[in-house]
Amino acid sequence: MNNIKNYLTALLLVLGTSVAFGQNSNSDYKRFPHMFIGLQGGAQTTWTNYDQTKLITPTASVYFGGWFTPVVGARLHVNGIWNKGGYDDGMVPNFTYKYKYITTNLDLMLNLVTLFGKKDYYPLNVYLIGGIGLNTAWNNDEAYTYAATEVMPMAWDGTRLSHNARVGFMLDLNVAKHWSLNLEVAANSLNDRYNSKIADKDDWSLTAQLGVAYKFGFKKGVKKEPEVAYTAATTSAAESTAAVAAAPVYRTRIDTTWYDDVSYKEVTSDRDIKKEIFFGVCESGVNQDDAQISAVAEFLKGVKDGEITITAYADRGTGNPKVNMGYSRQRAEKTRKALIDKGVSANLIKKVEWKGDTVQPYEENEKNRLCIISGHGTYTDKEKVVTKKFRTKEVRERVN
Repeated sequence: MNNIKNYLTALLLVLGTSVAFGQNSNSDYKRFPHMFIGLQGGAQTTWTNYDQTKLITPTASVYFGGWFTPVVGARLHVNGIWNKGGYDDGMVPNFTYKYKYITTNLDLMLNLVTLFGKKDYYPLNVYLIGGIGLNTAWNNDEAYTYAATEVMPMAWDGTRLSHNARVGFMLDLNVAKHWSLNLEVAANSLNDRYNSKIADKDDWSLTAQLGVAYKFGFKKGVKKEPEVAYTAATTSAAESTAAVAAAPVYRTRIDTTWYDDVSYKEVTSDRDIKKEIFFGVCESGVNQDDAQISAVAEFLKGVKDGEITITAYADRGTGNPKVNMGYSRQRAEKTRKALIDKGVSANLIKKVEWKGDTVQPYEENEKNRLCIISGHGTYTDKEKVVTKKFRTKEVRERVN
């Protein structure tokens, strides 16, 4: 009970603020036509020869529609999902049973306030609602099981389809340009067997729900210029000419501003690399921080379909072929290790070879104590694309 009182107090406060909004709302948009979508929640009961207080169940709705004019609107309304029925013939104990339902209705809405009012907008409105649809009920196991005692021979099983004719009203309160709160009470007429009983007339379901609606799709309007009141007076020709001359004159020009629109496109390219590491006599050590090792590791970052080859040599002027072959092998293997220690994937090192002094890349004997790292890789880069575009602006300026 305290929660209900608090809610009503808040609703009255919103009503006060919304009335102020309605009186001072912006006029830079057209209020009609527009669309809306809403959610509702409340309670419902099926009218029958049973204690109605025992048949009250929660209910919820979602709906979507639009106002085509200040007076006429329409919506698609879906309501459900809990319901109860009751049986009492004075001979067997009272029995209540649960089942579920979904009602889908197409409703016509008439705004009685704008229909009989002088304006097309009021912060508080009353809608008359009427429509038709289809009701689907299921999960009637409790009543159907009870029917096995032959007390309720009309109880149905499975799924029950029924027409749904609705009449009701909604109290709708605009609290902002896009939002409103509402209270809806509706009576729904369904098939006589909807609640598993027969009374030779349609059953009636009564719903009462509070809801919120979001309104959208407003079109832009044109602000009215303030009206200026003029007082008729007798003036001379000279005074009239002076008044016309003193009146400000404006003109409109179009300013054009050019600017660069920057975008980027992907460009694929294949790059080659070749780095050389030189050694002293009888040396084969390679440091991972060597500038050539670092350059190769940097080259392989972000590479696609890349590979490198390591080839080591020894100079023919020092040692003998067997010793030189061993030095060139050590230089090749230590270069491979230094690259891996630097972060290069072993999968990118496709070939490691050593030539000893059988091949001399350079004529100068001293330069042939070396290791050559060569390879290639495919890269995808971002290429800057600049397009010239322009925008225009209408400028109004005074000329006198």
